[in-house]
Amino acid sequence: MAKAQLIHIEVDRRLGHEWDEWNGRPLPRGGDFSAAPGLFFRFAALTIVAATAVVALLLYFIAPRLGGIWSPLPRILWITLAGFAGLKTLYLGVLAASYYSGRNVLPERLMERGPYLQLMNYTSLLARAFGKRDWVEHAAIDIYNTLAVRRGRTVGKGELLVLIPRCLSKQALDGVLEIAGRYEVPVFVATRGQLARRVIRERRPRAVVAVACERDMMTGLRDVAGKLPVLGLTMQLPNGPCRDATIDLSQMEQWVQGLVGRDAGRREGSRKPVPEQQPEHAPAS
Repeated sequence: MAKAQLIHIEVDRRLGHEWDEWNGRPLPRGGDFSAAPGLFFRFAALTIVAATAVVALLLYFIAPRLGGIWSPLPRILWITLAGFAGLKTLYLGVLAASYYSGRNVLPERLMERGPYLQLMNYTSLLARAFGKRDWVEHAAIDIYNTLAVRRGRTVGKGELLVLIPRCLSKQALDGVLEIAGRYEVPVFVATRGQLARRVIRERRPRAVVAVACERDMMTGLRDVAGKLPVLGLTMQLPNGPCRDATIDLSQMEQWVQGLVGRDAGRREGSRKPVPEQQPEHAPAS
């Protein structure tokens, strides 16, 4: 079996910086922030309402001055605001219909690789005020992955990158390397942030399977998903952030297999345990 290549990347934005305020106490539910998709849709609807209300309040206060400049201007702006609010509400409805119906209604540039990325981030900002950030982000990422997987995209083995953080447990890391070796795809370990942009620039992949906690995954998707297809696998944090994280290895294998072809990795003996071996380290130069 081909040996998985493990490459470390050192870049400038530190992974895990989103957890700088962590107080050291055990995370809720052992660091598992799984949540139903409906949680995201509810907070997304609240985000649209809140954003519209803020803009409406601002317009209410400045309308008299705007009317002094040109009397029809306030009415035009009110109509424009109502139109934007209607479009955002319609978009959220189409998004929910696409998710729950099992059929992507819009092309990816108008869904998971377009406005949805912005909606995810704005909704995350609002969720922080309610103490629900990680759960809402998990639900948002699950929705994103579902929409992306339905595209049925396939790439060559050399066109797929697997990106992982350095905080995986040994068991999780060994599992990732086994899967990567089976399907002959490289694994990149990012010890600091902005990993995706540097890897993309140097390796030019056509798809990425990335592993991170919900907070870092949101940042990574915002940076990368608009440029190329990404599937984001979130972690469980039983010992707190940035230490001994675990992942769903069966989900990772399902995604890798789907991307590089269902017949890949079915060579003779590919399903046998992989002997313990030292991963190859190389600079990302």
